[in-house]
Amino acid sequence: MKNIVRVAGGQGFWGDLLTAPIDQVRKGPIDYLMLDYLAEVTMSILQKQRSRNPEAGYARDFVELMREILPDCVERNIKVLSNAGGVNVIGCAEAIANVARELGLQGKVKIGVVTGDDVLDKLDGWLADGVEINSMDDGTPLSVIRDKVQSANVYIGAAPLVEALGRGANVVVGGRLTDTGLTLAPLMHEFGWSFEDWDRVSAGTIAGHIIECGAQSSGGNCQYDWQSIPDMANIGFPIVEASPDGTFIVTKHQGTGGRVNVQSVTEQLLYEMGDPRSYITPDVVADFSSINLAEDGENRVRVFGITGNPATDFYKVSIAYSHGYKSVGTLVYAWPDALEKAQAADRILRQRLDNLGLKFEHILTEFVGVNATHGHLALGSPPYEGGVAAASADGVVLSSNKNDIPEVQLRIAVRGQNRADVERFTKEIAPLILTGPPAVTGFAGGRPKVEEIMAYFPALIPKSLIETKVDIVEA
Repeated sequence: MKNIVRVAGGQGFWGDLLTAPIDQVRKGPIDYLMLDYLAEVTMSILQKQRSRNPEAGYARDFVELMREILPDCVERNIKVLSNAGGVNVIGCAEAIANVARELGLQGKVKIGVVTGDDVLDKLDGWLADGVEINSMDDGTPLSVIRDKVQSANVYIGAAPLVEALGRGANVVVGGRLTDTGLTLAPLMHEFGWSFEDWDRVSAGTIAGHIIECGAQSSGGNCQYDWQSIPDMANIGFPIVEASPDGTFIVTKHQGTGGRVNVQSVTEQLLYEMGDPRSYITPDVVADFSSINLAEDGENRVRVFGITGNPATDFYKVSIAYSHGYKSVGTLVYAWPDALEKAQAADRILRQRLDNLGLKFEHILTEFVGVNATHGHLALGSPPYEGGVAAASADGVVLSSNKNDIPEVQLRIAVRGQNRADVERFTKEIAPLILTGPPAVTGFAGGRPKVEEIMAYFPALIPKSLIETKVDIVEA
């Protein structure tokens, strides 16, 4: 058994810094690379892609990344775990196997394929059998939105990943694998932890939580003393150096930018935490209130004292369903009277939409540069009666004359069930340039696009209904 296992975070979401996982592999020692590609809405996007093309449905960026780093990983015995398989895990695994063969790595790459999270085709059977599937938000039964469902995926924990590693996989891919499980599984595999050792499982889960969002724990998106964080252009992503007793160090490679300290780790711990005593995952109910943090040298934070409680009998299932259409358009108005012009354009546009008889569930207007971030604090109560244009960080008014604002972006969005109405809205923005207030200086992005809205329906499913499967694909 190793004394130290190093798990590196390489992606916090699909679209994160492309060079980060490459740097994690090449700029210092690691044992495992975890890559988190999925968000709740991502599954529905991938499901739509696959409905149009049966070979799609996974994060193709992951395959191209593996083409770049797979030779390094094989040479240095670095194992890779990812949920990039989306809704086509087998297709993703086959694509990686093909890349391995193209790189001449036959016989050196075993891909663990974890399936069982996609339950879209089981929903009707469960409903017919009387299984209660209700929204965790408001109790709405699944039957109300069943005909609109696009995807349904259970959050799978670490167990099948541990199995895949135990069967010799050096690349593991799955669908809706939990972010934390991608880090927990290597530690359980290497240290031989029991799934009923709740304190250690909790420690591994919290280690995964700290690095699941990429550089957010190593200086990125960090509020504390952000101006002094060094070399953000070359930011280093976080690494967990874990010990068999469940303690671990959060760090990053030497010579990289960013910063790891108690403040940066604390900010990430607060991300999506909820009740600090009951952070529920498929593997454990982690107790964030038990966490102790201590500086352990430059860019090193020691995490210790963690406890946990038994896992629940349920999996969380992420269901996405169609919920109408939306479109967002923008115009930029210049000084003088920039805000007044944008407000007038908003009134004119709303009147024209009403004249056309268009029906929307909601129309949202923001004046970017004035109230888009902090609501109406800068303008007073609607309809924008105040004159405060800006304030310093401590709330001291910098200007009380709204005419001093050099430019304001009018951003207006509509949402509705009728696609034709939303489509017509997109054609009413540009005419304002010559038929509305003067001094439009920017028509950002051209005519707005109509986008389908995916709504989120979280629910609980008894674990007894879910069966995961692990297959091994050899290159």
